[in-house]
Amino acid sequence: MFASYHCTFLLIVTSRPWLFQQVLLCYLCKLMPSNKTVAFHTLGCKLNYSETSTLSRMLATEGFEKREFTDHADVYVINTCSVTDNADKECRQLVRRIQRKSPESLVVITGCYAQLKPTEIAQIPGVDLVLGAAEKFNIAAHLKELSKGDATKICSCDIEEITGFNASFSVNDRTRSFLKVQDGCDYNCSFCTIPMARGKSRSDSIENAVNNAKQLAANGVKEIVLTGVNLGDFKELQEIEDKETEKQGKNFFDLIQALDQISGLERFRISSIEPNLLTKDIIEFVAKSKRFMPHFHIPLQSGSNRILGLMRRRYLRELYADRVNLIKALMPHCAIGVDVIVGFPGEGEKEFQETFNFLHGLDVSYLHVFTYSERDNTKALELKPVVPINTRHERNKILRNLSYMKMQTFTQLHAGQTRKVLFEAHSKNELGNEDMNMMEGYTDNYIRVHIPYREEWANRVIDWKL
Repeated sequence: MFASYHCTFLLIVTSRPWLFQQVLLCYLCKLMPSNKTVAFHTLGCKLNYSETSTLSRMLATEGFEKREFTDHADVYVINTCSVTDNADKECRQLVRRIQRKSPESLVVITGCYAQLKPTEIAQIPGVDLVLGAAEKFNIAAHLKELSKGDATKICSCDIEEITGFNASFSVNDRTRSFLKVQDGCDYNCSFCTIPMARGKSRSDSIENAVNNAKQLAANGVKEIVLTGVNLGDFKELQEIEDKETEKQGKNFFDLIQALDQISGLERFRISSIEPNLLTKDIIEFVAKSKRFMPHFHIPLQSGSNRILGLMRRRYLRELYADRVNLIKALMPHCAIGVDVIVGFPGEGEKEFQETFNFLHGLDVSYLHVFTYSERDNTKALELKPVVPINTRHERNKILRNLSYMKMQTFTQLHAGQTRKVLFEAHSKNELGNEDMNMMEGYTDNYIRVHIPYREEWANRVIDWKL
């Protein structure tokens, strides 16, 4: 039988070389592995989205092909948040889902949860690699050394050792990009784990931020959202030539002035900025700028000065009201979003009512309401009395209803006006899938607009009568 196969092989080689080449090519293709595939899932803030997009591009240069998270992939990367306990739970649920559908795939966990609780994550069945803050952007090197079935590898470090800045931006959507210009936080609010997860405040250089923005503009991006952990704390330190030991600082105001000069970009938004860092200069600049949108998102957290003190916030509600009043005096049409936490330890009915009344009387457009969640190693754990969970949820619902009414009122105030809307490709239906018959966009002042789909309007700014 062997002689028969041998003769057949010689006949193919000598009389039909083209057939031999095809057989050999098929054989080699089976031996040579195709490019590995990778899928990403992001939990948390805009900053995480910008970093996930950058990680995706880094792995693409290493030959990885990107897949949707719902598809099969050789590697799954989950970029985590740890602001609330729900974010931790969602991470664990995602790992279990991967294990059910693709148990042979590698699972990588990075982000804030990975930095704060690497050992806890490593004990989740199916997790192969845990990357802390210092190793997140070295993911390609770690994947080269990783095999399924090995013991879970933890790559983390003391957060105090992290001093570098990794620039990031998202490019998944041509219409809008999240550009990271700052990371870390020097504030130590009593409820927050972010300084422990991301380290001290550090920033990109203005030159590099401008260059990244120019690159995004060249790729067709129309709107850039500036992101950071504590965006208003942006600082660029420059050595003065004649005094090497002396330093001169450039701040967030200098950054936005430089970005405003870039041609080819139609819109900038400031994602979130602390009220004590939102200066009169910044507000006046946005009011006059044609590129920076009349839209601010300003964390408040509580309308009670006593609770603000317990939270270790760096302002009182009177300062917050002054900022809102100045914005509205210069830009009556400006949208203002507010972060607020309900159920913080010590928040009684009196303090919650103070928060409700303060927000009800404040000329703001919408609220992002967070239910207080106990986080390990925070000072808030020492505070009493603890607010019952059901009370926290009730207060959350009350403020969400207030937010709905605020947004309805704000939208109605602009009915009949013509405002500039940047339309995206398709809107999402109730299941989160793309609705091919509809498209959506946002006005300069962040009013959401839904219209029947028109291909020629995608990624264009259109004058639209509300």
